[in-house]
Amino acid sequence: MDRPRVVTSGAVSEIVRAVKAFAEEHLTGPPVCVGLSGGPDSTALTAAAVRAGLDVRALIVDHRLQAGSADVADKAAAVAEMLGAEPVIVAVDVTGGGGPEAAARRARYTAFEAHRADRPVFLGHTLDDQAETVLLGFARGSGARSVAGMRPWAPPFARPLLGVRRATTVAACAELDVTPYDDPHNEDPRFTRVRLRREVMPLLEEVLSGGVAEALARTARHLQFDVDVLEGMVDDHSAVVAGDTAECRDLEVLPGAIRLRLLRRWLLANGATEPTETVVRAVDALITGWHGQGAVAIGGQPAFRTQVARRGARLVIEHRDR
Repeated sequence: MDRPRVVTSGAVSEIVRAVKAFAEEHLTGPPVCVGLSGGPDSTALTAAAVRAGLDVRALIVDHRLQAGSADVADKAAAVAEMLGAEPVIVAVDVTGGGGPEAAARRARYTAFEAHRADRPVFLGHTLDDQAETVLLGFARGSGARSVAGMRPWAPPFARPLLGVRRATTVAACAELDVTPYDDPHNEDPRFTRVRLRREVMPLLEEVLSGGVAEALARTARHLQFDVDVLEGMVDDHSAVVAGDTAECRDLEVLPGAIRLRLLRRWLLANGATEPTETVVRAVDALITGWHGQGAVAIGGQPAFRTQVARRGARLVIEHRDR
């Protein structure tokens, strides 16, 4: 296949530089996948990856949630081929709880894992997406891990455009003379992110005289360094919560930031269903605020209830019939 002509205008060049810088820092070879929705971010990323000299396979996930979704996928595949990438369309079923956004995301990432063929997967998240993620983390009181936002490199997933504004990807598509897909979900106020993008962020930019998106993205970068240090300390103490029992005296001497993270890991390893802060702190109280309270439910299977109880000087994972 002939390569498309190289476009050297400003927006395209900025994105190509971002992709090249990421590839030089993190990758050892040119084959990559790009998650291509057909929107401006992923379209610009696909073009930039090709122009950065990478061997690009465009993974196009058809969620089949809207009428005509197969046509949208076909058009995205045609654009990918025109840009110099190999298109692969994957149709998925969107099922499960957590709302339509979460279910679609799970289906999409499962498809990426199944079809990436050991290649890293480039995702088109921009600085604006990062700012929105950080703001949502603040609003939900989700803690440092969530406020730290998305990581540029969390193998196999790569986000080379976290330093690039959304407006730049739109401008790049115009330079490339490509009309990206305009997803109607991006205008639907039923989705929290849409209202955040359309209403909250513009208001914050106005009230705080601009620079809010960049500041939030900076906050994410700083917190990622801090979280990495804490997670390393948690790794150093992982033996404390090996198996289905844990000694309270070994845990109570640890700083709270480390102990709570250890407990969350321990709960997940023993069948917890995405333990909330309330659950983790209730388990922590069995150590630091013990006054004879009962066991803490952490989830389980339909046939039994999984709980954490304090038995003497130990925490014990127990399974009880429902």
